[in-house]
Amino acid sequence: MKEKQEKDILEFLQRNQYASIEELANRLFVSPSTIRRKLNDLQKKGLITRTHGGAQLNDDNNFFPSFTFRVHENSYEKKKIALSAIKLIKNGDLIFLDGTTSSFFIAEYLSEFKNIRVITNGIDTLSLLAKNNISAYSTGGCIQDVNRSVLVGHYAEEMIGNFHADIAFFSARSVTNDGEIYDCFEEENVIRKAMIKHATKKVFLCDTTKFGKTSLFHLCSLNDIDYIVTNYNIPSYVKADKFPQIITE
Repeated sequence: MKEKQEKDILEFLQRNQYASIEELANRLFVSPSTIRRKLNDLQKKGLITRTHGGAQLNDDNNFFPSFTFRVHENSYEKKKIALSAIKLIKNGDLIFLDGTTSSFFIAEYLSEFKNIRVITNGIDTLSLLAKNNISAYSTGGCIQDVNRSVLVGHYAEEMIGNFHADIAFFSARSVTNDGEIYDCFEEENVIRKAMIKHATKKVFLCDTTKFGKTSLFHLCSLNDIDYIVTNYNIPSYVKADKFPQIITE
């Protein structure tokens, strides 16, 4: 039983990078005190690092799937979200796309528009835009250490600051119950924050598996964006008046 619980905790952290004690307790159907003991044991083994209220995998144990793997993960839902999201685009728009697979699917449909220009820190997204003859700018920057499909750093942030986009599309790892958006990579959040700051419309791409969860690094609040584009079964708290307009299929 002890080994199985530890294995379940590690597998959950591999999928989510970070988890709170409450989240793990609910997932494993055990008490928070039991989770604390298990996390202490795993930390002694050097597998995780305890954080305030939760834990994360140590870098050497943190498996992050390749971009190709993630593109095929929930691809049907991501395509539906992308098809809903492009309804916000107009001919001639300047668009920010972050390096997520959700934004990648938007890039697949941009050839439908005239005189579109795109700025992205997604390496695979940039390649797709070039293939589809879309006018595109790379943010430049350095390749992120873990997620090797995105560009991050000072040069990327500075490049974004040279533009003001009509619309910025981005995604992230999770949305908490009180409407705060989090991700597991701080460097990518810096780039997303720059895109949000320099765009007229801010659009969050989010399938419903991300609601009610948390991750390590805070990005922004739902109050800070203009649209959520998602699939279905929106949690009731997201429909509150203080949150942005919701677009579904």
